[in-house]
Amino acid sequence: IRWVEQARVEAEPSHLAALEEFAARCYRRPLSATEKEELRSFYRTLREDDELTHEEAVQDTIVSMLISPLFFYRTDLAGSASEAVESPQRTPLTDLELASRLSYFLWSSMPDAQLLKQAADGHLHEPDVLLAETRRMLRDPRARAMAVEFAGNWLGFRRFEEHNSVDRARFPQFTDELRAAMFEEPVRFLEDIIRNDGSVMNCLYADYAFVNEPLAKHYGMEFPSGDDQWIRVEHAGTFRRGGLIPMSVFLTQNSPGLRTSPVKRGYWVVRRLLGEHIPAPPPNVPDLPEDESSLGELTLADALAKHREHASCAVCHNRFDAVGLIFENFGPVGELRSVDLGNRPVQTLATFPDGTSGSNLGDLRRYLKEHREQDFIENLCRKLLAFGLGRTLLLSDDLLVDAMTQKLQDNEYKFGSLIESIVTSPQFQTRRQ
Repeated sequence: IRWVEQARVEAEPSHLAALEEFAARCYRRPLSATEKEELRSFYRTLREDDELTHEEAVQDTIVSMLISPLFFYRTDLAGSASEAVESPQRTPLTDLELASRLSYFLWSSMPDAQLLKQAADGHLHEPDVLLAETRRMLRDPRARAMAVEFAGNWLGFRRFEEHNSVDRARFPQFTDELRAAMFEEPVRFLEDIIRNDGSVMNCLYADYAFVNEPLAKHYGMEFPSGDDQWIRVEHAGTFRRGGLIPMSVFLTQNSPGLRTSPVKRGYWVVRRLLGEHIPAPPPNVPDLPEDESSLGELTLADALAKHREHASCAVCHNRFDAVGLIFENFGPVGELRSVDLGNRPVQTLATFPDGTSGSNLGDLRRYLKEHREQDFIENLCRKLLAFGLGRTLLLSDDLLVDAMTQKLQDNEYKFGSLIESIVTSPQFQTRRQ
């Protein structure tokens, strides 16, 4: 016992030093001399006055850090949450505050040791250092967090793993494993773009997909037997997949459960991907039947056409119904189909807002490329900038959005060019008062 106690006494200084290092990570900056002394004093009080063991005192000291406002609150965001009007007053971020803002932007987590060292040494505001750190962080596996947190909220799939509206008696293939794979698909796809500096236009036009075994089976793709990994499948268009638009996660979450919904699917494209503002529907709008098989002789396309006969309905529905009808050959859980649940041939022919007709994913992509590509780019720039700044955008941010779109086009639409435009901007490196 005496040997154990002697070993503890000898190890105590290194344990206290480790607590100081942990506190610096929690607070995302080096501790001051006063803070170091307060930490050690708190530990000694727990040991001497409260008569806690060494392990208990260390544990309580760690808890005190994790409930501290210095851990919970980010000083680089101070003043932005309640931002309602333009303000000309800006305060430059310190290097340590810039490190925190950069890390939470790219990793949704605290800075690592290398980033903190650059900040503590006062180098992070140097353009070359800032860009080098940004590129390093984008290549890091922790950049996956941007695909989850930014894209998950932008595209609306962040909580899909809790999605329970599918009738599993009617769709037994929708297992927990398939639901998890559906959630993971856009994460893997976007993580690849983020970490490998891919083109953001792949979101719309890619001819490849990432799948695991459950998802490959759902898509009718061959998959290596016994392999539990994710693989990249080229020429995914052969299976009517590729890019974000035909992913099952979006097709499923925008279906009521017992039928598809061209309205919700089309709305998701024009609202989430293209950033178009659609007003809320008027009250007392009659719902379509919940079960697709109960439509009688009508198809969903027929039912929607009747709905659009009312001028007040057509004003909005003409903007997205046609886009949603393109997906009618995908069932309620994103499965390929040629007949609907009422055993009627699906109807995918639709007239886009530009007056041209289309009936498949290729036609939709043509329409987007010819008429809506710039909308997608601007919407992505705005969403990403707001995420990076941690606030809603202001009129004064429009020039930066314009610069982001131009730099994106000048750099073959590489994702990294968007990030670099943001982190080198005055908006990112200052805090509004």
